[in-house]
Amino acid sequence: MGDFKFTKFTPEENGKSPFSKLLDVFLELLSFTNGDAGEALNWLTQLDNEYHITDDDYGVGDFIEDLKEQGYLKENEQDGSTRISPKTEQVIRKRSLEEVFGKLKRSKQGNHHTFKSGQGDEPNSDTRRYEFGDAPETIDFTGSLRNAFINHGIESFSMRQDDLEIFETDFKSQTSTVLMIDISHSMILYGEDRITPAKKVAMALSELITTRYPKDTLDIVVFGNDAWQIEMKDLPYLEVGPYHTNTVAGLELAMELLRRRKNPNKQIFMITDGKPTCLKIGGKYYKNAFGIDNKILNRTLNLAGQLRRVKIPVVTFMIANDPYLQAFVRKFTEVNQGKAFYSSLDGLGNFIFEDYERNKKKTMR
Repeated sequence: MGDFKFTKFTPEENGKSPFSKLLDVFLELLSFTNGDAGEALNWLTQLDNEYHITDDDYGVGDFIEDLKEQGYLKENEQDGSTRISPKTEQVIRKRSLEEVFGKLKRSKQGNHHTFKSGQGDEPNSDTRRYEFGDAPETIDFTGSLRNAFINHGIESFSMRQDDLEIFETDFKSQTSTVLMIDISHSMILYGEDRITPAKKVAMALSELITTRYPKDTLDIVVFGNDAWQIEMKDLPYLEVGPYHTNTVAGLELAMELLRRRKNPNKQIFMITDGKPTCLKIGGKYYKNAFGIDNKILNRTLNLAGQLRRVKIPVVTFMIANDPYLQAFVRKFTEVNQGKAFYSSLDGLGNFIFEDYERNKKKTMR
């Protein structure tokens, strides 16, 4: 028997180390503090004081040192401030992907198929006779050898063009998506945090597209009084502003971004909790938060029609239960001929994921 050294086994709760358990809490807190590491650590310390989630062997101070050593935190040498690293940003996106989409069944591996055979880029199990111009890497060598043996025998074995078989290939389509996120003040009004779930969905969707569908494109737009584009790495830090809801500005920017994309499959996902309340006319803002303003409504519906004519559907995710607000979404969806979902905050992720998958299959048939 070889040399084995047995040491004392110390079981870990749920198979997680103290660092892993605290990391789960820290990452969740970062979602609520808009990526502010200092504030999240302050909250973590307060939670520890109240609920005793650490012990004498491993405290919050040890956790902070481990975060730095493992590359989750970066410290500014000039002022001593602490911020999260790109590694942490990616972990947050992956965590959001699992949290939002993890309970759903996985679909088939690979990118979105068109269900059309030919000289594509994804092999399938069907074969056919080789034709001039077929790519050499698609040759089915087993089938080709079998044909050669049958046609010419073993003793005078030779392989000719007529013996060759190739695997059929499917074309894979690309889809360009713009994700619009409402950051108007109403996303945190009425004692309800709507922006944190919206951010989680955005991070999950961005991680889904960049890892599972690398040929797709995703642009992210936020809109309040104005609209502007943000990068995927900015999502954890996204905050609600003292803004009205300029849906027109968001849609115009989304349309402009999609015009630059050359593939034919384009769509807009819009996460919002309310009606449009703002327009920018020239250098001035036209605002009316009291009911649905006809001037704002007409501009918004006109834009919905423009998007329909250029075959860009808008999938609206309404995260408010007010029937008055839902009536606007129904009218907008009717004009655009897109889709609309009225969901609770908990169900938001499921709706986005399922429609993203379905819409892919639909546009490629």
